[in-house]
Amino acid sequence: MKTPDPDRLDAALRILVHRLLERRAAAGHWEGHLASSALSTATAALALDTSAANGLPSGDRVIPFVQAGCAWLVQHQNADGGWGDTVRSRSNISTTGIVWASLSKIAGNQAAVAPAIDRASAWLRHTAGGTSAEALRRAILRRYGKDRTFSVPILTVLALTGRLGDDAGMAWRSVPQLPFELAALPHTWFQHLRLPVVSYALPALIAIGQVRHHFAPSRNLLARALRGRVRGVTHGLLRAMQPESGGYLEATPLTSFVVMSLAGMGQTTSPVVEEGGRFLMTSMREDGSWPIDTNLATWVTTLSIGALAEAGALPPRDLPLMRAWLLGQQSTREHPFTHAAPGAWAWTPLSGGVPDADDTSGALLALRRLGDPEPQVVAAAAAGVRWLLGVQNRDGGIPTFCRGWGALPFDRSTPEITAHALEAWGVWCPCVDPILQRDLRAAARRAATFLAARQREDGTWIPLWFGNEHAPGEDNPAFGTGRVLFGLYSPLLHGDSRIAACRRLAVRWLLEAQNADGGWGASRGVPSSLEETGVVLAALCRSVGNEDDPRISNAVARGADWLIDSSHDGEEAEAAPLGLYFARLWYYEELYPVVFALGGLAGARAFLSAGSDRDSRLTA
Repeated sequence: MKTPDPDRLDAALRILVHRLLERRAAAGHWEGHLASSALSTATAALALDTSAANGLPSGDRVIPFVQAGCAWLVQHQNADGGWGDTVRSRSNISTTGIVWASLSKIAGNQAAVAPAIDRASAWLRHTAGGTSAEALRRAILRRYGKDRTFSVPILTVLALTGRLGDDAGMAWRSVPQLPFELAALPHTWFQHLRLPVVSYALPALIAIGQVRHHFAPSRNLLARALRGRVRGVTHGLLRAMQPESGGYLEATPLTSFVVMSLAGMGQTTSPVVEEGGRFLMTSMREDGSWPIDTNLATWVTTLSIGALAEAGALPPRDLPLMRAWLLGQQSTREHPFTHAAPGAWAWTPLSGGVPDADDTSGALLALRRLGDPEPQVVAAAAAGVRWLLGVQNRDGGIPTFCRGWGALPFDRSTPEITAHALEAWGVWCPCVDPILQRDLRAAARRAATFLAARQREDGTWIPLWFGNEHAPGEDNPAFGTGRVLFGLYSPLLHGDSRIAACRRLAVRWLLEAQNADGGWGASRGVPSSLEETGVVLAALCRSVGNEDDPRISNAVARGADWLIDSSHDGEEAEAAPLGLYFARLWYYEELYPVVFALGGLAGARAFLSAGSDRDSRLTA
């Protein structure tokens, strides 16, 4: 077996550590940098333009933002005439349709923009079968199926921009009516209502439901009267859910959909529109683009701490600063949006963040990696652990935000988040009180049952929040399986023969999925990436004692070599659009390849060193 040059491996690790540490903010955390998004840019420009056109006070202020957004979109059109979610993404019907409609409405008569609109029209004719209202509606509804979370907002954009026909009544009747009146019911009922949108999309449910009702009220007089009576109440809920920043979930698309819907029916003096518009203007980048979210600071901070800990490179003098920052992000009250209990973490420290299971697990793991916990840290961790127990679903799995919202994929239990919770529970179980330890062991058994049931016959798990455009079904079994394996090595599952069998099957699939170049993509034959290779490598390096150990050693050596070569010894790390945001929007984060490559190489160094020691003892 050819192993990586130890000096070259160490040098690459030092460079990656340096690159990661130099990206820290003054407060000791990382903010990262999300990809600019054509969809976000188009929706933001359209929301601001619609606000100005419908009488927004001081509407002239938004014009430079709208113009800058349109210019960025024209400059970043794909060669085939469409737009993808990032500048590294394939063109797709959702983003292309929204950009095409927005540019046509805002700047369709401008000579500099017209050629881009023509190319987009040609792309839509080829892909959707035409640019008629029916062709577009059919293509969009087909893509999203029963989930109205994103299909109805896209159709709303098309209606607001006149792309569904000149007859406003007919155009709006082709947009499905979202039952915004249900938002007036007690929030404890929501999980039982099987709403056509996911839990985090309630602002869109209300605003888009209202604009559709405004332009095309129900022919059913009872439904029309009911919706008319609750418009004021549900508008008040929109304001109550709006964070201090003005941006729902810090998400440009969601905030834009709300703003354009209310502005489109003339409610430009609403505080929701004013505050949402302020958020959009303050979050535009210097180049005229918008990202899908302001940042993933909590998420990338916990990932960075984990990778540095794996490499033995956490700076000791900075540990208290990192710990204090993480503790400061833990929620201390019920969240006004999802009504999540206190004790959890969101993906961002900004006011639009919403507590979620993945970031709570990440924060718990990071706090444990920052040294022996003091009583304050143990208390915070116990609260986080209890929060995770509280969102565990009846199937044993862990969802992203809310327990019991199982109607749509983004609210169901998901394998990688369940495994992440198992990993967090495992490191904190010895530190908490006996009653909580008992509860954790019981929850871990239920989580293990869920993961065993969700493992596919080939040994893989499909993640919810990561994918790959080049893979079948745009799924990412390599990333998902790697992430789940981390949780399956939780001490809470030691001695579970069923889980041991799951691990063996998963490892064998990962070994077979390794590409000829030594790296990993989403599956065999899909181009290798730094992110996927790093995650798989780190997972395999925990598999010491597996019956496939000789094959694992060879795979780890080849994978480490690929990471070193492909990152140019750690000097370069271009991010791939593997992240899946709300509504399956693709994104990339510039820190991901650095973090995952560092974690993979650090694991490989430890694994290969241990292997050399084992070989030395065997030959002595």
